[in-house]
Amino acid sequence: MSNHENLTIPRPDDWHVHLRDGEMLKAVLPFTARVFARAIVMPNLKPPVTTAARAKMYRDEILAALPKGLKFEPLMTIYLTDASDADDLAQGHKDGIVTAAKLYPAHATTNAEAGVTDIKKIYPVLKRMQAVGMPLLVHGEATDPDIDIFDREAVFIDKILKPLRRDLPDLKVVLEHITTQEAADYVSAEGENGKLAATITAHHLLINRNAMFMGGMRPHYYCLPVAKREKHREALVKVATSGAPMFFLGTDTAPHTRAAKESACGCAGIFTAHNALALYAQVFDEAGHLDRLESFASRFGPAFYGLPVNNDLITLEKSKHSEGDIKPILTGDGRQIVPFAPLSPVVWRIAER
Repeated sequence: MSNHENLTIPRPDDWHVHLRDGEMLKAVLPFTARVFARAIVMPNLKPPVTTAARAKMYRDEILAALPKGLKFEPLMTIYLTDASDADDLAQGHKDGIVTAAKLYPAHATTNAEAGVTDIKKIYPVLKRMQAVGMPLLVHGEATDPDIDIFDREAVFIDKILKPLRRDLPDLKVVLEHITTQEAADYVSAEGENGKLAATITAHHLLINRNAMFMGGMRPHYYCLPVAKREKHREALVKVATSGAPMFFLGTDTAPHTRAAKESACGCAGIFTAHNALALYAQVFDEAGHLDRLESFASRFGPAFYGLPVNNDLITLEKSKHSEGDIKPILTGDGRQIVPFAPLSPVVWRIAER
């Protein structure tokens, strides 16, 4: 239900979130859990979550950190390595512990050092996942150092993803946090059969690569995959707001401390959990398709994963005034997390319950 000033939708899910662990987990979890009913939790901890038993332990840690009164379901993933155990993955999926497995090409992003060095090495695991209906979540970047960083997603699609999907056509694949026209076109063309989908972040809908270099280096706009040219951002907005069911919400909210971001070799990752849904509403409203946010945020993801739409409702409201300055978030041990600050004012917000 919507008008130009408010929008009420089924409570959404976040199909790509980094919650970290320890004090960082305790600091960031409430921002996700207050808004999203479920979330696909990334496994790239140190050490990574590589077994079903470790996934269960991590799920228990998340639930123990959940503030009282919040209802939230973490959907766990396993980090694939060259030595992943197909039996363990399949049993974890059968037992309801593990929802999906995550492919990080080795060294592609934060804590990806133990990632897969050659996709052929894990074909037995992927074939087993195809047999049991377990989705593969993909960080879609080629990691050859000779490939320009702005071309890595397109090269990955051509050199790795297309051959993989020809070899395993019934494997369900989510190409995560897409950033390019090439990815938008490929998923649009190939996702009609329900075997291929893509998540899109709020920050990739709002910034292009220029944002990182306005008046100097802006580390809090740096993420991987890195933001691309304006034509790619426009392509993402077009498919996200199109009503096409193969595209759905995944924030890729990725907290790092201010010190880790503002360093000589700053970490990749943008923290948007504090106002992600409002950021999406801003994009859809500006595109003239606010009526399509419900499907993107609340319906298409559950349909792909075979889960029910949430019964709870959430209301967004439009204000005449933008939110004020966004203050850093403090962890329990005194470290700061700097939230994403968009380039233009955000006038949408979640209504008080």
